[in-house]
Amino acid sequence: MASPVPSPADEISPRWLGALLVLAVLLVYANSLSAPFVFDDHLSITENPTIRQLWPLSTPLSPPSGQGLTVEGRPLLNLSLALNYAISGTSPLGYHATNIAIHALAALTLFGLVRRTLLGLGVQPATLLALCAALPWAVHPLQTESVTYVVQRTESLMGLLYLATIYCFARSTVSAVGRVSDPPSPQRPLPSSLLAHRGGSETRPTFKPATWRALAVIACALGMATKEVMLTAPLLTLLYDRTFVSGSFRAALQRHGRFYAALAVTWLLLAALVLGSGDRGGTIGPAAGVTSWEYLLCQSRAVLHYARLAVWPQPLIFDYGSDFVSLATAAPYLLVDLALLALTIFALWRRPLWGFLGAWFFVILAPTSSFVGGTRQMLAEHRIYLSLAALAVLSVLAARHFLGRRFWLASLLISVALGVATFQRNADYASALTLYRDTAAKRPDNAFARYNLGKIYADTGRHTEAVAEFQQTVQLKPGLAYAHFNLANSLVALSRTTEAQEQFEAALRIDPRYAKAHFNLGNLLLAAANKPSARTHFQTAVALEPNHLEARANLGGVLLELGQLNEAREQLETVARAQPDSVEAHFGLGNVFLLQNHPADAAREFEIVLRLRPDLAIARERLELARAQK
Repeated sequence: MASPVPSPADEISPRWLGALLVLAVLLVYANSLSAPFVFDDHLSITENPTIRQLWPLSTPLSPPSGQGLTVEGRPLLNLSLALNYAISGTSPLGYHATNIAIHALAALTLFGLVRRTLLGLGVQPATLLALCAALPWAVHPLQTESVTYVVQRTESLMGLLYLATIYCFARSTVSAVGRVSDPPSPQRPLPSSLLAHRGGSETRPTFKPATWRALAVIACALGMATKEVMLTAPLLTLLYDRTFVSGSFRAALQRHGRFYAALAVTWLLLAALVLGSGDRGGTIGPAAGVTSWEYLLCQSRAVLHYARLAVWPQPLIFDYGSDFVSLATAAPYLLVDLALLALTIFALWRRPLWGFLGAWFFVILAPTSSFVGGTRQMLAEHRIYLSLAALAVLSVLAARHFLGRRFWLASLLISVALGVATFQRNADYASALTLYRDTAAKRPDNAFARYNLGKIYADTGRHTEAVAEFQQTVQLKPGLAYAHFNLANSLVALSRTTEAQEQFEAALRIDPRYAKAHFNLGNLLLAAANKPSARTHFQTAVALEPNHLEARANLGGVLLELGQLNEAREQLETVARAQPDSVEAHFGLGNVFLLQNHPADAAREFEIVLRLRPDLAIARERLELARAQK
């Protein structure tokens, strides 16, 4: 590296530059505060019963399981949402403000880590260079998915704790001016190239080294309870130690063996959480319908795609969907990936700083962008959240070397351009409709984007547009039972009942145990006066979901019309016991009792109906009839 050019910026206090960094984050994410909940936000927040109370702590620390929610197996994420709920209920503003605060803290931690590391390496001006690395990382539009999309707080919160783990370790070994607080053993002295900067006066550390290491272990454990990617934090911390502090793995383990043993213990917590969440409701592993080999082939392209977006963040896509590729298609990408990995390994021995940055990029991506994964979402921009930091630091150091004094202006202009792009990207999160319109426009062959756009149209009563999107979905992926089901529902709303029946039947051919499809098809057949077929589908729905009270009520009604009075009475009484305010159940029971010549019982049921619905004229007529019979 060329000799550093002295700069007056060295005199700027890191506190002022840190404040500038936080201000930049607040500015570029200011328009995200008004964004609504989208997609998985509803499942993990508005429909999540475990965040409704903070005490006992076991409730928010036990997120729902078996449903494939983002919070599943991530108790710290769930607890953070519970804290938001306690303050602002289901108002999105508080959740967005918390996400921005977490991201700003992560940016500050990255700034501190890079600054201390550069000081230790003797690179000047370390403080301003650290800002030049942290600022584009903080305002990069690739980060919007981890900040503006509320439930992807799991990525930014994990990123903060990951950075805090390494930062606290660095604080335990290197002072603010690059001195080692516990010098290496004489058997393995530090290479002079790693800790060349010895100038300046010693500053008194805030905490003792043991305290900083304890904080590192705590941060690591909390990260394990936030997201599984934290698995690699102990390994990267060891690599940081070897590269910047101890000089070798052997020396690192000899000097800090107990510390790494404590970090390793946090893996037990992660293992318990992963085993407890299983296949995350069928969203990962074989249950998701994605083999490890298929996923690996897709990730060969994903890694390079993320790297490209880091340089040129267009287009940004909220939901990439499934993107299967063949071995022939993936082969060139695999070769490039392997070449970059080999170069990283080589650099770890010959150019430790560059090798560490390469390892940072690959190691953090490994849990989600290798054969280990296996989810429907082949690409997801939030996965690059922390790996992007390595590219930011690498770019800054390389640009500083080649551009000299022109680097400062270039760095400022790039950060401003990235910040503007982030502000514009946040506008896509203004509503679920704008977000999925943008996604479908950029990925027209993404069946899941089409489906979600159709669902948004259907939920807002725009069924003609919903039908068009659902039809595109079933053409792209004919095997999605829920797409056929929702297409049928929109066709019913448009009174296209023959087509709707065909779609309900298509959904049931794909998934014969689809209780809601049986129920809705039963309603359609009942409206068409096909009572025997309607009865069959209602009976199936009840057999599949015994607590489906609507299906029981409708089954009781159709059994009543078919003259099966005892069976009808059994179903309606079950509904009335579970739902005492069910007008339909009590009215149906009154009619059953009338036909069974039990006028007193019939009168009692009609009286209950009139207490619930005083304006129901037919119930008053039936009550008078029952009294006359009595």
